[in-house]
Amino acid sequence: MTSIFYSVRVALIVALGGFLMGFDASVISGVVKFIEVEFDLSKIELGWSVASLALSATFAMMLAGPISDRLGRKPVLTIAALLFLVSAVLSALAQSFIMLVVARMIGGLGVGAALIIAPMYIAEIAPSKRRGLMVSFNQLNIVVGISTAFFTNYLILKLGQSDASWALQLQFTEWNWRWMLGLEMLPALLYLLSLGFVPESPRWLIMQGRKDEALAIMTRACGATQARADLDAILDSLARQTDHSKVSIRELLKPSMRLVMVIGISVAVLQQITGINSVFFYAPMIFEQSGIGTDASFMQAILVGLVNLLFTLVALALIDKIGRKPLLSFGVSGIAICMFVLAFGFHSASYTLTPEAIASLPAGIDRTELRAIESVTFNSDTSFRAALAETLGEDAVKPFESELVTAAISMNATLILAGILGFVACFAVSIGPVMWVLFSELFPNRVRGVAISFVGLINSAVSFTVQLIFPWELAYLGNAMTFLIYGLFALVGVGIIIKLLPETSGKSLEELERTLVNDRQPLSSQA
Repeated sequence: MTSIFYSVRVALIVALGGFLMGFDASVISGVVKFIEVEFDLSKIELGWSVASLALSATFAMMLAGPISDRLGRKPVLTIAALLFLVSAVLSALAQSFIMLVVARMIGGLGVGAALIIAPMYIAEIAPSKRRGLMVSFNQLNIVVGISTAFFTNYLILKLGQSDASWALQLQFTEWNWRWMLGLEMLPALLYLLSLGFVPESPRWLIMQGRKDEALAIMTRACGATQARADLDAILDSLARQTDHSKVSIRELLKPSMRLVMVIGISVAVLQQITGINSVFFYAPMIFEQSGIGTDASFMQAILVGLVNLLFTLVALALIDKIGRKPLLSFGVSGIAICMFVLAFGFHSASYTLTPEAIASLPAGIDRTELRAIESVTFNSDTSFRAALAETLGEDAVKPFESELVTAAISMNATLILAGILGFVACFAVSIGPVMWVLFSELFPNRVRGVAISFVGLINSAVSFTVQLIFPWELAYLGNAMTFLIYGLFALVGVGIIIKLLPETSGKSLEELERTLVNDRQPLSSQA
């Protein structure tokens, strides 16, 4: 039992990187509304403020695996913790849009490194029968970080409306988005200190010829008998790979790697192309589009975080019991259905500014000019926004877009909430945690660092694109078309999962290597 507690404790500490990734990524959801007005951002610039983190994370993913193969897993995680800390400080102090983007990109370097190395490290130290659960600790911490960011954003928003003297002194009203971003300093510092209690990855030590150190760590993690058996299996795997030259990305293109690379790339693209980060990073914006107002939209964003957390726990309970493939098949099918529900809900909406609605608008809006579209019904959000821009001007609309939509919209907001929560639940129980477990299992020991970095790079590049263009899509394609596109991508993903994905549950990393790679054509025999 002591070995179980040790391995779980180490895995939980390493998975704190997931918490920081989740917090750093989703805290921006509460910030966008305020920085769009403060820095007078276009829709693409607003997308940049969100997606810049994913861009630098993509760059970090290209380097994290190879660097960890050279320096070790632990040093890379320590660097990531420092980057999170620096990013939080600079983001809170940003005086311009460019400064904010630079600060976010520094944090993105930490995100990319932690996202690649944390699950890799956990897979390399966890006992095989608990590997799925323990690797999923990272995804669990990501969703806890997301939930925490949604909650702290809402809390700071409410504190900004408080008359308490201490809240006024801390300027939660004027500095609301700065407080939202700056809070990350606390968990970043905790992560940096906690990594001092984590050993190096035993599999990495073995690849460096440090077998005695590795065996001591493995004995603490899984017991003496299992540690010796795992050590022999790893040594045997390395012995069969006679080419000990530097691993390059060209090895991923060899025929023996074709199946695992097709699976890895497909899953990497699918996880992001269905729009999960559009929901996590723009949740209040999406809910405001349903006409519920700013405070309610921040509150409903907390529900997104809680549902994400709950169903991630469900996935952790099921991932080693029913397997990876059933979870993915069920979850991605549900994602497609929920996206079609959202598309239908927004397509059914109409927008009419009645005299009563115009009278209820804030005083900062020129109500006289709005008389030109009074009682005119618009059947899409794009046509309504175009009419507002023509009537008031884009600069005048931007600070009051939420109030204008709330006053005019007629739709089933409950259906939108159900669709979003259903989508998040299906994602969290399936491709959210399962993708990283699959990445830690599919690739052979010798190329694991390069392979995970490569598919992680693709995942992050797709994530960057989705985040960057989402505000533009809402503005120019409309809510309904945006979610319809996500649903169609999910349908394609279901077909790929059913046709190509093998079951990896309950098998050692070396057994999976023999089945998926070496039985087809040994990596060492490739020219």
